[in-house]
Amino acid sequence: MFLACAAAGIVLFANGMGAASDLVPKQTFASGEKITVTVDPADKPGVYLASDTQVTYDCSISGDAKLAKTPDRRMIEAGDAVWEQFLVINAPAKGDYELTCVNEEKATVRYGVGRDSYSVVTGLADGMITIIAVSGAGLLAAVAGTIVVLVRRSGARKRLAVSG
Repeated sequence: MFLACAAAGIVLFANGMGAASDLVPKQTFASGEKITVTVDPADKPGVYLASDTQVTYDCSISGDAKLAKTPDRRMIEAGDAVWEQFLVINAPAKGDYELTCVNEEKATVRYGVGRDSYSVVTGLADGMITIIAVSGAGLLAAVAGTIVVLVRRSGARKRLAVSG
């Protein structure tokens, strides 16, 4: 019982780990380029940049969507690029929005849209809680089952001794 619950907890946690791969921006664009981004508020999208130097950026998004700065910046390495999340997209509803980012510096900068790193970190924490809770429940069930079996065997032995 315990092993089955531990295995189930590990599978659930591994599924949560797959969410981390969603962080790497799937849609990338250059400075000044306007792209259309399909935003689903449930996916918690984030805006990333990859640059070898510090840049000053200015990003805008169409419609009722808003861009908000992240409390601190998170780095993600993917291939030969290091992506840094610097904004989140807060959209009122699922839809297509036009996103543009520009920088003043003469530097090689790529921008991209992926999942918000904070949502994935929360998902991993939830996965850890799940694996502990499911494994703990399995351990408690195994201990309770063992106690029930021992009590019943003890009672059966006493009945056999009395009738013997």
